[in-house]
Amino acid sequence: MDKKRQAGNEMLQQGPLLSTEARLVEVILFLENEPVSLEKLMKMTSFSQETATAALSEVKEHYALFLHGLDLVESQGSYHFLPSSDLHDNLRSCYGKRVDRRLSRAALETLSIVAYSQPITRREIDNIRGVASDTIIRLLREREYIKVVGRKDVPGHPCLYGTSRKFLFEFNLSSISALPKLSDIDRLRFETETTQETEEV
Repeated sequence: MDKKRQAGNEMLQQGPLLSTEARLVEVILFLENEPVSLEKLMKMTSFSQETATAALSEVKEHYALFLHGLDLVESQGSYHFLPSSDLHDNLRSCYGKRVDRRLSRAALETLSIVAYSQPITRREIDNIRGVASDTIIRLLREREYIKVVGRKDVPGHPCLYGTSRKFLFEFNLSSISALPKLSDIDRLRFETETTQETEEV
């Protein structure tokens, strides 16, 4: 028996291999390199909702069971890979830097507005902050903390901004849902200000 076959048999003894459906889901999530919704995954694979959901569950369980370096996480209805939480400290020296030393208070304020109110337009950000945010938004995009996630369906079709994977990693968040909860006052402020653009159009 050659070494390659022997190694394959040893892997089989260690645990089950992924099904073809799960492997396809895995490679799509890898190639897309951004969160993929269940609907998009179904369209790309021609899987039924039941099959796609089962494949996602299989990948998630497999990665957790065999201690991969990545975890499959779900955020706002979309799925993507993130570094396993137990590896964050090991990776931070190479890939993560102290965010508070790299960003000004104004930039952190703008980033928090995007994180809690996404998707959000530049004008909506300006309404909340009370000042123009063009320069800061450009800085946050250059440092890959935020990205354009779409266009708002209003005259002019302004860009909608959302946070990136890098934001989640550097702030040690598994998903946007893991953000600290806003106080009632802050939540009301965000909701009130971000509705002004639509009402004024």
